[in-house]
Amino acid sequence: MNAHLEQLSPQPLWRHFRTLCNTPRPSGHEARLVALIEAWADAQGLAHDRDAFGNLRIRKPASPGHEQAPGVILQGHLDMVAQANADHPHDFTRDPIETHVNEGWLQARQTTLGADNGLGVAAALAVLEDEALVHGPLEALFTLEEESSMGGALNLAEGWLEGQVLLNLDSEDRGEVFIGCAGGADIVVEAQLPTAELNEDEVALRLSLTGLSGGHSGIDIHRGRGNANRLLVRVLRALEAFDARLADYHGGTLRNALPREAFATLALPADEAEAAGEKVAALQQELRAELAGADEGLTLALHPLVSPPAQALNAHASRMLVAALHVAPYGVERMSLDVPGVVETSNNLGVVNLAEGRFHLCALVRSLRDSAAADIADRFRGLFDLIGARTRVENAYPGWTPDPDSALLARFRQLHQQQLGSDPAVKVIHAGLECGILAGKYPHLDMISFGPLIRGAHSPNERVELNSVEEFWKLLKGMIESLANEKAA
Repeated sequence: MNAHLEQLSPQPLWRHFRTLCNTPRPSGHEARLVALIEAWADAQGLAHDRDAFGNLRIRKPASPGHEQAPGVILQGHLDMVAQANADHPHDFTRDPIETHVNEGWLQARQTTLGADNGLGVAAALAVLEDEALVHGPLEALFTLEEESSMGGALNLAEGWLEGQVLLNLDSEDRGEVFIGCAGGADIVVEAQLPTAELNEDEVALRLSLTGLSGGHSGIDIHRGRGNANRLLVRVLRALEAFDARLADYHGGTLRNALPREAFATLALPADEAEAAGEKVAALQQELRAELAGADEGLTLALHPLVSPPAQALNAHASRMLVAALHVAPYGVERMSLDVPGVVETSNNLGVVNLAEGRFHLCALVRSLRDSAAADIADRFRGLFDLIGARTRVENAYPGWTPDPDSALLARFRQLHQQQLGSDPAVKVIHAGLECGILAGKYPHLDMISFGPLIRGAHSPNERVELNSVEEFWKLLKGMIESLANEKAA
């Protein structure tokens, strides 16, 4: 599978990326890939070990004469976001990613590509096998479960890594280098809500909202794209005029991806079904008009169910839940005044489920300020307390404080100017790079993050520009060779 990847340049990097595409690796299912990489390291004669959580480290001694150079850590995560279009059957725990080239971009067929962060991992592996590259002591750190919880970084062993500088290879813009990122936390809301049997005069209808673009819940949160959960709840709110009760709901699959699709089952009086259908058709036009130019393709549909559920939420519980979801914090909360053009605080209603009265919500709040993230979590708690739900905060991770005076940053800027003839834009990203967590465990590390141009991450629209991968590869090798000629502090 994906043999065409080995015809791309730089060939060593794409060869390793082919292995990653052919090896299923959603969060929590990285074991097979770890075993393959360890076997590869053994064949290369490279030392490797794991910490207690399972994070993988591979070491390579310095080139002769460069033993005193600062140790360089190449860092990326092994897992990928698992997103596929609803009409495309794909088992991310078993099926390989099928890729193709389209007008200078590589993408997958109706699934996420895994360029985030597969290209960073592939680049690190290609560096480790490059015998012509002059380098100081090298470590490659491959973390687990980044996309689902930051679990690998949060549980990384302390006192394990030996390097002095760290190159995070998990950024997604050419011509840019990142020196800071937002922190974040998952907000989980759960409740058991009262149900009641369907009345004899009620029918069950299936409501669906599909066709949105989706995307990364940090990088794309400010682009005005639709959130399927936010929009379908708005439709549910409007259908309460027809005495609709909510029976079940499923929207979104990952808290860090903008949900592209959402589905609900409703119970409502049979004599209101036609009017409800007309309202849905009108709302489709209304929402399409609002999203024009930002997110084309929204489709709303309302269809009768042949096999209706036995129960739905009782009228009061249904109204309370829809009202709470309707006013829940969502989207950009505040733009940063310290870093113009960067979102300071946001929240994504990523996953919402209801089945047999059991309600579950998982949102991801991101912020450059821990206090602002805590405030949104408290607002969720205050809101959902009103319907008797339980709210908790999980998987909190710190942001990465920018250091504009970093010596590593100065070196990268000089190299970028030499190789590409331009100064890179120095950025802070509204996404959860692992650098903030790593800095807390290894405060001596000087760090930057850079990568190729990736668009549509966390969605089936994910793609990477091929020319940018070549630039990324040259910059990475150039940084390693430049650092090899320095003496460790």
